[in-house]
Amino acid sequence: MTPMSKKSTILLALTAAVMAAAIPANSALAAGSAGGASAPASPTTTPAKRTAVRPSGIATWFGPGFYGQKTACGQTLTPGVIGVANRTLPCGTLVRVTYSSHTLTIPVLDRGPYSFADWDLTAGAASALGITETVRIRTRVVGRAPNSPALGAPVLAPTAILAGGAQAG
Repeated sequence: MTPMSKKSTILLALTAAVMAAAIPANSALAAGSAGGASAPASPTTTPAKRTAVRPSGIATWFGPGFYGQKTACGQTLTPGVIGVANRTLPCGTLVRVTYSSHTLTIPVLDRGPYSFADWDLTAGAASALGITETVRIRTRVVGRAPNSPALGAPVLAPTAILAGGAQAG
């Protein structure tokens, strides 16, 4: 690489970083069109602390062997839980994940993955994104939600709420 092209690359990267930092994480420009399902919103949702996260990475998914167990953040894993495991991001960090033409905003619920991958999706998140194998995904930290045992849990249908959580039918 020539010294001039190296300077141009560094200048371009610095310009992009300054522009990205100027857009608040919860603005319409930063939010874009999320599409798909999102993590439950909360009036106390706060911007995430700036953490270095690569814009793309390898994702795996986990599920059946872990159902009924608690995640590192306190949620009980079920097939419907939508979340992601990451080694460094705090519990409740909201991450926008894009795969193919699907985009989903999901909370960090667990630690891991403990393999070559960068992200470990729950079976519910993988299903919503159309992922059935190890894939490359695009990611962006978009905020933070308070961690709670219900974070990432599927939203009950109105008939289930009226039935006290039991499925009608």
